[in-house]
Amino acid sequence: MLLTNIKVPAEQVSFLQAVRQGLGKEQGLFFPTSWPKPDIAALLNMSLVERSSAILQALIGDELSSDDVSTMLSNAFTFPAPLVPVSDDVSCLELFHGPTLAFKDFGGRFMAQALAKAQAGKKTTIVTATSGDTGAAVAHAFYRQPGVQVVILFPKGKISPLQEKLFTTLGENITTLAVDGDFDQCQALVKQVFDHQALVEKLSINSANSINISRLFAQICYYFEAVAQVPADKRDQVVIAVPSGNFGNLTAGLIAKALGLPIKRMVAATNANDTVPRYWRSGDWQPKTTVATLSNAMDVAAPNNWPRVEALLAQGVISRDDIEAVMVDEDDTVIGVRQLSQLGYLSEPHAAVAFKALKRSLQPGEFGIFLGTAHPAKFKEQVENILGTPIALPEALARCAAEQGLSKDIPADFAVLQQVLLQLELA
Repeated sequence: MLLTNIKVPAEQVSFLQAVRQGLGKEQGLFFPTSWPKPDIAALLNMSLVERSSAILQALIGDELSSDDVSTMLSNAFTFPAPLVPVSDDVSCLELFHGPTLAFKDFGGRFMAQALAKAQAGKKTTIVTATSGDTGAAVAHAFYRQPGVQVVILFPKGKISPLQEKLFTTLGENITTLAVDGDFDQCQALVKQVFDHQALVEKLSINSANSINISRLFAQICYYFEAVAQVPADKRDQVVIAVPSGNFGNLTAGLIAKALGLPIKRMVAATNANDTVPRYWRSGDWQPKTTVATLSNAMDVAAPNNWPRVEALLAQGVISRDDIEAVMVDEDDTVIGVRQLSQLGYLSEPHAAVAFKALKRSLQPGEFGIFLGTAHPAKFKEQVENILGTPIALPEALARCAAEQGLSKDIPADFAVLQQVLLQLELA
């Protein structure tokens, strides 16, 4: 299947080309223009890896063999995504059972497999921005991978200390840069890198954000895993709420729906960075200055994946009725964490945003799922402050918590970033 640049439709590439390039001309996102229609009933009876292999094979086409795709997913998806009941009509899809305790492990690990195929032994430099969980997932997925240098930009002081420790303590082929600014400024720096064609070619630069199609395709798979765990008599009433920042996660869910997965409605749950809910009401796209919130990984005012949602709408495979956009403020986020705790479920601010948005949306007879995108211990300070009780650290966090961070502080200045990248090439 060929993928088309949303901004420059004349640019069409294969899956592996899109993985290798990351972004297209004029910073355009690669995206399919048509969608396969797999046998959903058959897929829902398969295991996670078997089902995911069938889905991605249908999306990728014959560029990779079925054995290749199956091996890649067997190497990437080595952990479960359980659907855990919270109440009679609400469950949480827990996506934090991978090595960095966040949903980004699904996309990051599959991308590492896909890039190894796409690069075929050639050297590459991955430059990516993170608002929290992407950094750890990408760093661990590519750690010590031959021929790959990884540069991660993150907003200094604006992600949780434990999130930061998971990716700033590795060193070796992982370089981490603490940017004096917010996530949108980090993302803007990454885009400037891609606009510098000479630099891109010199260092064979790629990105591991959800703008890379391999990460997005991998995320489709856990929506099928969620519905497969729903009782058969409730599958036609499923409503899924997604904590939304850069909107890759919501896009993946909408693609799953476009493929035929019976999702009645998707709820895009944002924090105070509510560009999409305001746009959904007014039709005016007006990003404001990013504000810091308890759900920091969603502190994104200009979500980069939104053009893909618009493309799905333009293609007619989803409609406005398939999406509800809800903003959840800080007070309601705190209430959400407490309400979940009262139900016997320990959660954290991002999932709490999705839970509160879901509860506002859910109608009688519907079955609600909210995405648990990160382990509560990754937000230990916030959750302990809200609940007043201590949280034990899982082994992965306890191991890195006492280690020394290796980040370099830089201003939000492209010239400084360019110098860092060129120095890495000389090292």
